[in-house]
Amino acid sequence: MPSSLLRVLTCGSVDDGKSTLIGRLLFEFGSVPDDVMAALERDSKRFGTVTDGVDYALLVDGLSAEREQGVTIDVAYRFFQTENRRFILADAPGHEQYTRNMATGASTADVAVLLVDARKGLLAQTRRHAAIAWLMGVRQIVLVVNKMDLVGFEQNIFDQIVADFDALRDRLGDIPFAAIPICARDGDNVIRPGSRMGWYGGPSLLSALEAAQPFREPAGRPFRMPVQLVNRPDASFRGYAGTIASGQIRPGDAIANASGAVEARVARIVTMDGDLAEASVGDAVTLVLDHEIDVSRGDVLAASPLPKAADEVTAWIVWMVDTPLFRGRAYSVMLGTRVVSGTITALSARLDIDTLEEVPIQELRLNEIGRVMISLTQPLVCEAYTDSHTLGGFILVDRLSGDTVGAGMVIEAKSRPRNLHWQRLDVDKTVRATLKSQKPAILWFTGLSGSGKSTIANLVERRLVAMGRHTMVLDGDNVRHGLNRDLGFTEADRVENIRRIAEVAKLFVEAGLIVLVSFISPYRAERGLARDTVEAGEFLEIYVDTPVDECRRRDPKGLYAKADAGQLRNFTGVDAPYEPPTTPELHLPTLEQPAESLAEQVVGDLQRRGIVF
Repeated sequence: MPSSLLRVLTCGSVDDGKSTLIGRLLFEFGSVPDDVMAALERDSKRFGTVTDGVDYALLVDGLSAEREQGVTIDVAYRFFQTENRRFILADAPGHEQYTRNMATGASTADVAVLLVDARKGLLAQTRRHAAIAWLMGVRQIVLVVNKMDLVGFEQNIFDQIVADFDALRDRLGDIPFAAIPICARDGDNVIRPGSRMGWYGGPSLLSALEAAQPFREPAGRPFRMPVQLVNRPDASFRGYAGTIASGQIRPGDAIANASGAVEARVARIVTMDGDLAEASVGDAVTLVLDHEIDVSRGDVLAASPLPKAADEVTAWIVWMVDTPLFRGRAYSVMLGTRVVSGTITALSARLDIDTLEEVPIQELRLNEIGRVMISLTQPLVCEAYTDSHTLGGFILVDRLSGDTVGAGMVIEAKSRPRNLHWQRLDVDKTVRATLKSQKPAILWFTGLSGSGKSTIANLVERRLVAMGRHTMVLDGDNVRHGLNRDLGFTEADRVENIRRIAEVAKLFVEAGLIVLVSFISPYRAERGLARDTVEAGEFLEIYVDTPVDECRRRDPKGLYAKADAGQLRNFTGVDAPYEPPTTPELHLPTLEQPAESLAEQVVGDLQRRGIVF
């Protein structure tokens, strides 16, 4: 009966033959039912690329789009077993567009089978997949040089590819690897040695996989368990459920909530099959403690030495969406069972796929790998990914759409100096605002250039001042003469522009003022970040809605004309996007009413909300 389970990732560039290889393995080990085999033979005639034969790739290319295009799109998982071992094979997409799927497959793999087309050698995507596998902690690689039949089974071609990969491996680190020449279509060196490559005396692919070792957390690691659930079915029972990430635990052992460091001892280790005397890595258990301590979902129960509760991390990021990653943009950081908000405070480098050197950058684009620094709004218990995949691996999620945008691996976790404290003042914003007979607030006017934002904001301020209220206007053009004079109009600069203004507006709110901010502020994410800087009810998003054609007609500063002539780059509404608010507090359609009426509408809304009284 097979014992250990090995998780295998097959990866490489598109058309290197990954699906064919896995299909061949499934066929050789009888994992293809008769009816599926009959369908395969039929589909091979319709979709296949093998003349007068069975196209085993179709066993894995399950989506109709994959069969029609001849590429793998999603990660396809397949199971088979030999007399010695059980296998789960993940067929990762080879196309650059689906690099995110490859990263998903690599996150749980024990060994990576990196395929190379003998005719093409190492390609950019091959190098990218090798780098991602390395970053994801895969420390065993089988280099499989496929389609040897198409190069006449020449040994010198195989040797050159192995030498090229050896040079790549030296830059990644000393990762053990085996190199095997194969013909996946015909089965040469896949299960057993082929007769057409007598110069090769190494193992078959199957033999190499049977000899590989499953990933194990380093021996001697202290106990760690992220809390998935606080289990309290009734008043007599309180336990903390989760899967052990590292170490062992026994009744009587001392553990603590890593966030608070308050210690307790394990009274029971509860499972569905009864209490355990000991539990270790991978076990799903519920721990009952000898006395109650403050523990919630997302906390980490740990033995000494406790992991660090970091509020700043340096990490590698695999970026997965078309919209680039910028400094200053905020995302949800999901690590283990905890979710916190994090802002990208630095983009230090991109990993060059050809040289594996770090190259300075201003933004990270789709499928690129970069080193970033993230500032967290709340402490997050984490460790370096090289020490713990569970406490070192995370994803970045867009806070508005909920889409996963990046996969991250912690390099270093830091805590800000504890000698920095928020100075409590006796005269706070409430006192300052009361003296002014108003409530502090940010009125955030957003819209295209020429929409009338500044005009309406100016009219609102004049009306408020006439009522004896205390205000401050922050206008996009005016601020760029001073505070933001160092910023241009790239997407990264626009993000930083709004971040700074949000912080300044927050300070004016602390002063008890009504702050009128008039900025294009084209991105929802940054407007959301500005909202998060103040308390609920203190931020009003006001959408000055003017169609772009009307803005072009007005063109008060001649900017649209310059943009259309190519004299002004990255201009919102022409060659840069604008994301209109989805649920603004106020929507001002300027074609329906004059600016004076819209300004009165804003003032009336402030009175109804009690900001002006």
